[in-house]
Amino acid sequence: MAREFKMPDVGEGLTEAEILKWYVKPGDTVEDGQVVCEVETAKAAVELPIPFDGVVKELLFPEGTTVDVGQVIISVDVASDGPAAPEPVAETAPEVAAESAEPQGRQPVLVGYGVAETSTKRRVRKGAETPAANGTAAPAVEQRPLAKPPVRKLAKDLGVDLTAVIPSNPDGIITRADVHAAVAPAPEVPAQDPAQTPAPASPVAATVPAAPAPSYDGVRETRIPVKGVRKATAQAMIGSAFTAPHVTEFVTVDVTRTMKLVEELKADKDMQGLRVNPLLLISKALLVAIKRHPEVNAAWDEANQEIVQKHYVNLGIAAATPRGLIVPNIKDAHAKTLPELASALGELVATAREGRTSPAAMQGGTVTITNVGVFGVDTGTPILNPGESAILAVGAIKPQPWVHKGKVRPRQVTTLALSFDHRLVDGELGSKVLADVAAVLERPKRLITWA
Repeated sequence: MAREFKMPDVGEGLTEAEILKWYVKPGDTVEDGQVVCEVETAKAAVELPIPFDGVVKELLFPEGTTVDVGQVIISVDVASDGPAAPEPVAETAPEVAAESAEPQGRQPVLVGYGVAETSTKRRVRKGAETPAANGTAAPAVEQRPLAKPPVRKLAKDLGVDLTAVIPSNPDGIITRADVHAAVAPAPEVPAQDPAQTPAPASPVAATVPAAPAPSYDGVRETRIPVKGVRKATAQAMIGSAFTAPHVTEFVTVDVTRTMKLVEELKADKDMQGLRVNPLLLISKALLVAIKRHPEVNAAWDEANQEIVQKHYVNLGIAAATPRGLIVPNIKDAHAKTLPELASALGELVATAREGRTSPAAMQGGTVTITNVGVFGVDTGTPILNPGESAILAVGAIKPQPWVHKGKVRPRQVTTLALSFDHRLVDGELGSKVLADVAAVLERPKRLITWA
């Protein structure tokens, strides 16, 4: 008897997903919970486990195809010696088996839905041979190497066969380092000319390693289909740019005292083990400014012609990832202490770098910070995320001549840019918010008096 597995809604009401890679082929034996393919939506790359046992009959779509939610993607022959289990509906996200035993309660996730509330253990894989009904050994089922979706994509891009990679972790999970080691074991790092290497002087961002230089072989043009995260980002930015009237204001500020405070916090015992950098204090400065001017933390409801005032701040942090620019946010950032905010920022950046950001983590943002300074850029005019009222761009922090106490001295200086929706934030309000952020960064003691 044949059973069909449909493309599920992998989170947040998405309507389609692209099949990145099939892990099975017709004739392969599959087990309940075995991952059969990796798909990419507009928000995340996830692996889909099949909810029943059987033998693959047909793959309905090739890799690279975008499939609507609810369409059948794989047909499986199952044993007909018992009543068939009910078909899972397309709107239900199947549970992903945990790929690793994470420390300190790190839990497995539902496809597209963030961390589950209860702890589960990895599904026990069956051995190489399974007794058949007649007592003979069934054909061996190939055990797929253990690796997270971003690692699989990296291996695919670099042409690395994961079955030939030896994992360095004792739990048998292949990491990015293992993939890079398989490409070029123990490479010698060439000496780099310090004069050609810009010194990082701005807050950290979730950047990714540079890809190998491509070889064009005389090809003058390359067409790249726009899909997944980049397609969703493009549509959102067009909608934002042509719906919300943007205004951008700029301020250049001496952040020397903030940089000194960063160094002091790194040595503070209460901040040990936490990610302490300028972005942390910039985030706190923006939260203080919003507290002083809560009207800026709002959204425009076009359908009801209302301004929706938000009494919470979900602080978005723009992050560059292998799949494009994403903006996960820290929920209820306004209620967090400085150590709690540092912990949340560190987890957000690490999760984004590893490609594990869930769709839920990118929903519900109210304001955003984008750090273009990490790329050596002075500042920019950022575009609002849809549904948000303001976005703060942070430029590179670098020494510049500055008049300090009546004398020209070298000081650490940066330029901030605040874009806001002029329907609900007028010039006075936007200016006050930006001025407050700058004032806190110039004299971070105001974090105590204004908070």
